[in-house]
Amino acid sequence: MSDTPINPAIIREAATWLMTLHGGEATEADQQAWQRWRSRSPEHQRAWLCAQKLNGAFSDIPAELGMPVLDRATPRHQQRRAVLKTLSVLLTAAPVAWLATRLPWQDWTADYQTGTGEQRDIALSDGTQLMLNTASSVDVKFDASQRLVRLYTGEMLVTTGRDKMAPPRPFMVQTRHGMLRALGTRFNIRQEGMRSHVAVLEGSVEIVPRASVGMAVLVKAGQQCVFTANRVEPVQAADDTLALWSQGVLVADKMRLADFLDELARYRHGRLNCDPAVADQLVSGAFQLKDTDQVLYLLSKVLPVRIEKISRYWVTVTKV
Repeated sequence: MSDTPINPAIIREAATWLMTLHGGEATEADQQAWQRWRSRSPEHQRAWLCAQKLNGAFSDIPAELGMPVLDRATPRHQQRRAVLKTLSVLLTAAPVAWLATRLPWQDWTADYQTGTGEQRDIALSDGTQLMLNTASSVDVKFDASQRLVRLYTGEMLVTTGRDKMAPPRPFMVQTRHGMLRALGTRFNIRQEGMRSHVAVLEGSVEIVPRASVGMAVLVKAGQQCVFTANRVEPVQAADDTLALWSQGVLVADKMRLADFLDELARYRHGRLNCDPAVADQLVSGAFQLKDTDQVLYLLSKVLPVRIEKISRYWVTVTKV
């Protein structure tokens, strides 16, 4: 993991790109120039992830808290630009010590990361394969006693390798809620809010919640469960479609539209809102994640909904 501070000049450039790309007026040439800027160095990539995730943190502020900062009579696109301006000021002017106490720097400086809508395959030195899902970050620490992967944000599919050291070192995955020990296995682990979710495809996984060290629950192939820092919820049969994200597919089986859109929103930039009037519509099907705009278009063809776009980054699914 890199703890080197990011060059303030690059932070300022990232803030400028944030406003350019999310302001609703970016051109194709802007997109290409941004890609060139982002690929200049790992430091540029880190700065962009910092800006992007801070933007996401502000986007998740509840309306009743965020709106007093803005004029309620102001059009949404102007509100969005005001928020972006605030973000750019924060990125470039806030004291480093202040940011360090409030923002997830471990996530931003992790060994391996993915941006929104990105997926990444990682081969570790012991032959283990990690596949990171959208907006995910991990650190990897192998030493003489263990093989440890820390999942800071997001989701990953793990296929453990056979350790060549004697005796073999245990393979561990740590989330903010507890520790998992893989026993010759392939499993999916997702961290969200106050809980983590694990589904075992092959082998088995032992779960120990962070605040209940004496508690250990074994989850076998074909099973899944949710755990918090204090407890492991009852083990259930695994959802066979849960890990299909690794093939670029989102599967829904009579899923509430509101829940479906929450899941789809993980793979696209900006805000994806659901009108409460259509929240309980049911969605079924297999959808390609590489084009979330196409998914929204398909929804409008099979459900009595329409797609309202203030910009590419502010979309609402509402009643026809």
